[in-house]
This record gives sequence, structure tokens and C-alpha cells, in this order.
Amino acid sequence: MKPWLKKQWCIGQIDGEYLAKMEDVLVVYNRPVDAKRARLCFDERPCQLLDDVIVGLRIKPGKAAKEDNEYIRQGTAVVLLAYDLDTGQRYTQVRKQRTKADYAEFMQQIVSTYYADIEYIDLVQDNLNTHKYGSFYEHLPLSEARVLSRKLVFHFTPKHGSWLNTAEIEFSALARQCLARRIGSLDELGRQVNLWTAERNERAVRIHWSFTVATAEDKLKSWYQKV
Repeated sequence: MKPWLKKQWCIGQIDGEYLAKMEDVLVVYNRPVDAKRARLCFDERPCQLLDDVIVGLRIKPGKAAKEDNEYIRQGTAVVLLAYDLDTGQRYTQVRKQRTKADYAEFMQQIVSTYYADIEYIDLVQDNLNTHKYGSFYEHLPLSEARVLSRKLVFHFTPKHGSWLNTAEIEFSALARQCLARRIGSLDELGRQVNLWTAERNERAVRIHWSFTVATAEDKLKSWYQKV
């Protein structure tokens, strides 16, 4: 026995609803590139703002940075991220919270800045209560809300289906490359996230998704049969 070892998995209870939403997302991922139709994946990540009590020791060549084990909590923040499957670009913002207003404002800025001439945008996201067309009508001018509600086509990942959202892959990279250290203020977090975004966009880092509906039917064969 090895009681100290644990295994985790990200697929929840699979039922008809799970399979339907999963296939809907996979169809979007495997759709050919269309000049008039973009494909975005969106998600949010909460972050703790932690400041040093004592300034850490400067990094020396060949040595790891050293920091005191005590820190000061400076509140929390949220990173909003949208990843474009077709261009390999990602768009980020740092905000104090993730309300309906934050969601609506982020989408309005991204769409109006980068997708004004695009007819439709397939948007993969989780089913958070803020991720609704109503958020646009409640927090944006009516004309802007109508544009977003007609242009954005929502595709929701199933419950416990975050593995289906490529924005999660981007957040994994962000956590390793940018957030794996103490950041004590909203402004500094925003600066660091912007630097990470610009560097990654310059290289146009792409996510090559290979999991298809056919693959799902093969790998989850027993669940398809049960449903």
C-alpha cells in the first residue's frame, strides 16, 4: 500500500449531456479555417497577490533565487484570457474580479479591436453564470450588446470538462512561465502578464489539438454504450 500517493482525473460523470457538449466543442476544434468565422477559447484564472515581507536575495549565476518564507497577502485578482485557435494569438487582461461587467467589457474590447470584420466567432467557454448573452445587455450600450450577441456563438464545455478548453493549456503555460513567483500588486501582475502575452504572441505559439469526435467515441466507447 502507498497511502501517500494519489491519482486525480478531470473527467466527471459522463452522461448524454456531457457527451453532447464534448462533441459540440470537438466539432468546433476540427472545423476548417474560415476567413469569415473565428474560433476563440476563453477562461478566467484567479490569482493571489503576495508581497515579500523581506526583499529576497538577488539571483547569482548558477544559483536559484532565494526568498523569505513569510509573505503579505495583498488581495486577489483575475486573469482573463482568450486564445485564437486559427492565429495562435492570445489576448489577456488583469482585473480585480470576474463579474458580468468584467466579462462583457473584455469581450467587447477583444471583438471590436481584433474581430470587427469577422462575421461569426465560435466561443468555447465553461458555463459560469457570468458567461451569458444577458451580461452584454446588462453592462454595455444596447448597440454593442446586439453586435456581441449576434456575432458570438457560445459552445459550453461540460461540467468537469475543463480539459476540453484550450485556454486551460494557455493558463498552464502562464502559471509555469509567469505566475510561479510572488507578485504583490495588480499593476505588477498586469505588467508581467502583458510581457508574457507579447512574447508568446510574437512566437505565435500554437496548440495542435488532435482529439476528435471519432477519437472520443473510441476512447470512451463504454460510456457511449452505457448512455
